[in-house]
Amino acid sequence: MSERKPMGALINGARKIVIKIGSNTLAKSDGIINGVFMDDFAAQVAGLMATGKQIVLVSSGAQVAGLSTLDRWSRRRDIHYRQALCAIGQVELMGRWRSSFRRKGIHIGQLLLTKEDFADDLRTLNMRNTLFTLLDEGVVPIINENDSVTVDEIRIGDNDNLSALTAILWNAELLILFSDIDGVYTGNPKTDPAAALIPSVEDIGALRSAISMGETNPFGSGGMATKLEAAEKVTGYGIPLLLANGGTPRALSALMEGSGRGTIFWPGIPRPL
Repeated sequence: MSERKPMGALINGARKIVIKIGSNTLAKSDGIINGVFMDDFAAQVAGLMATGKQIVLVSSGAQVAGLSTLDRWSRRRDIHYRQALCAIGQVELMGRWRSSFRRKGIHIGQLLLTKEDFADDLRTLNMRNTLFTLLDEGVVPIINENDSVTVDEIRIGDNDNLSALTAILWNAELLILFSDIDGVYTGNPKTDPAAALIPSVEDIGALRSAISMGETNPFGSGGMATKLEAAEKVTGYGIPLLLANGGTPRALSALMEGSGRGTIFWPGIPRPL
């Protein structure tokens, strides 16, 4: 069984960390990409890297960045326009991340993946080799689904599950999902004043039957259901998952210091890799 540690000790004790940033965390209330957040987050990641940690970032936000650049397509729902919007937005998103990390002297690398990449042994090997090479050279890999070309048959569909697959592929020691919620609650905190944060989860099946899944956010593709799916994936391989609110001030640093709030999903007996 995995050793149960306080939140700060869990992060400080992990060397290989995958962090997923959701679209609502990257977007301001008006739907425009939040450059101030990205600069601050890159600085926090740089602080972790300075202590010897390796960080892989799974970043949503291609569509948000596309709308920030070309808002005349904001009301178009045709799949071809949405994919074209992601093609435009992915360039803008990576350009913004590049600028943020460059301020701290850090290079980034882009990997755009699909479900097929994880299903093919040769592609999986190539993905691992690329990840390890980038990380060994102090480069931050930034991963997103290749939304410009994927269709339903080869879509992972959300970056919660993509980050889980990435964590398993890399044999990470911790997966952090930054969303627009503090963690898992006993009820909906927006409508139920008695709803309490659940700080620790060991039985995901029991949790799923006890809580409401809620709805997806306005910009992203994931809700609580995809976060539980991601937790089931990684904890099955011995990797803890931490769900926290990325919109709180200096969220990553606060979690490291033990002052942040979140829900930890603990693994049981790891599966063989």
